Amino acid sequence: MNMGKHKILNLSSLLKSLLLTLFVFSLIAPFQQSKRENNSSQLVEKSEATKKKLVVKIPEVPLHKVILPDFAKIRDVKEKKRQFFNYIKPAIERENNKLLTLREKVITLKDQLLLEQTINIDDKALLKQLNKKYKVRNNYGQLSQIDQLLARIDVVPSSLILVQAANESAWGTSRFARIGLNFFGIWCYKKGCGMVPNGRNDDATHEVQSFKSVDDAVQRYLHNINTNNAYIVFRTIRSQLREQDQPLSPEILATGLLPYSERGAEYVLEITKMIRHNQVYFDAPSE
Repeated sequence: MNMGKHKILNLSSLLKSLLLTLFVFSLIAPFQQSKRENNSSQLVEKSEATKKKLVVKIPEVPLHKVILPDFAKIRDVKEKKRQFFNYIKPAIERENNKLLTLREKVITLKDQLLLEQTINIDDKALLKQLNKKYKVRNNYGQLSQIDQLLARIDVVPSSLILVQAANESAWGTSRFARIGLNFFGIWCYKKGCGMVPNGRNDDATHEVQSFKSVDDAVQRYLHNINTNNAYIVFRTIRSQLREQDQPLSPEILATGLLPYSERGAEYVLEITKMIRHNQVYFDAPSE
């Protein structure tokens, strides 16, 4: 009987001990859980921080040695426009003047042929060289070759080039303008010829061409307009204006730039609107 009572007491003590352990555990458990959650959160935060460190972009080194104005820091809109146009305009004027000089040589050759005069060896060599540069076939008659050259060797109004440069380069602040002096969104297709666009499709191979000077960029733009089959309409409009002794109106010529952008007519309307709104800057002398 006493032994049975002793067993009951031991069992009671064991239950009390077990209940006490459970009670203590119930008090400690939330803190342990919180500690584990904090540790887990810290690990996640460290992981996220590590990821952020891994994706830090390294600034691109310019592919040219030109000291380009920091147009992004110019907050006054009028001042930004003035500085941008004044920066680009001299290169446009130089390249257009080269085209006018070359055009006069071709006109002289045409006058000689119309007078049934034979052109000399040097002029023939020049004609062959220009045909190659401006993509005119040599199997046409000389007079036909010269007419095609005159449709291609001609200027583009400065105001039209300026607003396209502003539009395509976000007033000189785009990555392509800053890194590669490409103010016109000109593409190239040889690996390493320029900058790979962000978000380019995996199967695409084009790059945005880089240039060593602003003159090079303007010259490439003009050559593209004057030779690319996409701008036949542009050149036809320009030739018709020449034949009628009409000025080369930038707004009229802009209608021939539908292929320049995927936006088509919307792009042309935007360009013509920019020409009208920025007229005051075109007439101002370059500094």
